[in-house]
Amino acid sequence: MSKRIAVIGAGPSGLAQLRAFQSAKAKGADIPEIVCFEKQANWGGLWNYSWRTGLDEHGEPVHNSMYRYLWSNGPKEGLEFADYSFEEHFGKQIASYPPRAVLFDYIEGRVKKAGVRDWIRFSTSIRFVRYDEKSGTFTVTAHDLVNDRMYEEIFDHVIVASGHFSTPNVPEFPGFSNFGGRILHAHDFRDALEFKGMDILIIGTSYSAEDIGSQCWKYGAKSITVSHRTGPMGYGWPDNWQEVPLLERVEGTTAFFKDGTSKHVDAIILCTGYKHHFPFLPDDLRLKTANRLAAADLYKGVTWVHNTKLFYLGMQDQWFTFNMFDAQAWWVRDVILGRIAVPTDKATLIKDVTDRVAREDAGKDAHDAIHYQGDYVKELIAETDYPSFDVDGACEAFFQWKGHKVEGIMTFRDNAYKSVITGTMAPIHHTPWKHALEDTMESYLNN
Repeated sequence: MSKRIAVIGAGPSGLAQLRAFQSAKAKGADIPEIVCFEKQANWGGLWNYSWRTGLDEHGEPVHNSMYRYLWSNGPKEGLEFADYSFEEHFGKQIASYPPRAVLFDYIEGRVKKAGVRDWIRFSTSIRFVRYDEKSGTFTVTAHDLVNDRMYEEIFDHVIVASGHFSTPNVPEFPGFSNFGGRILHAHDFRDALEFKGMDILIIGTSYSAEDIGSQCWKYGAKSITVSHRTGPMGYGWPDNWQEVPLLERVEGTTAFFKDGTSKHVDAIILCTGYKHHFPFLPDDLRLKTANRLAAADLYKGVTWVHNTKLFYLGMQDQWFTFNMFDAQAWWVRDVILGRIAVPTDKATLIKDVTDRVAREDAGKDAHDAIHYQGDYVKELIAETDYPSFDVDGACEAFFQWKGHKVEGIMTFRDNAYKSVITGTMAPIHHTPWKHALEDTMESYLNN
């Protein structure tokens, strides 16, 4: 096959795409030339931890938002690869909430086994992508950061897998410029020990607010105050944790809230979300969407409706992660290999998007949202040879997880679930999460 495919990003989505093509090749298929561009020096995307914040050694915006002591905030049984179980990788079943290093090792194990590292150009940032209607091809401008060299190459398809949790959304509140402590976005949070003994103010009620607050509590923050715009998270927080209405202003080191209360704070952490940000794409190719389950302008959640030679992976808000990226990657692969036909009528493509948005909007709660995304994963898997797995069982693990958080927000990681791939029950971790201060892989696997 003479086609050339550009994959932008070697995080979980991009690696899923490489594994999808490698899987087809292993079964005898003639596959295109695959070139994956990764601006970091190693694969793994957000799971590739770096101490750096702001800019990296090449002056590029630091991609990863990963912090020390991060443990999975959802059960691993909801993200397990259907073709590469945790038991296959580790030689045994492991507890349900792994730390970052364990999950990185698992992600890496599958692509090492697949032998796709040679397809990736590391330390290479994409500067621009343009499409030529006459030739039907994309010109990709890449920057070799190590050698500081810019070059262009031609591709038949482009797959954007650069993620959407790396460009922070950073609001400003009155008094920030004169605040007497530190202000940072969750993207730049690295070590909870930095905030030991401090009164911390967190803005936002996202998963990062919940988890960063929990990390700071676990590692000795004096108090955690969480400011919400629409409503509190409402869990049974520890005694030194409070939820308050939205911040109005800061004076010195005193924060004032909309309900008239105030609080001394030493540091402010903005857990205010991320932007879908693709500065390397022109307007006619660039996805603009809210962070939702039905992303805008993507047929089947992956194909750009305005140019069906362009694909996006992992752009949805997520309950499912690694295995959903697989489902998308296998589907995109089969479109490129000519096994799946994408409608040529733009109205049909747009109707697919509209219908997905309407179905998401009809949902009433998280239970409906989990089923919605589970059904989406099943829909894509049914059209490819990706190994079928118990998606409903994964949904059930998510439902149990939600219940465990209500029962104990600081103890939910002490529960275990059954693998939907192997049917094996996970062991209970040897140390309750709040006492497990050591997050190395060696310590975690010693069960």
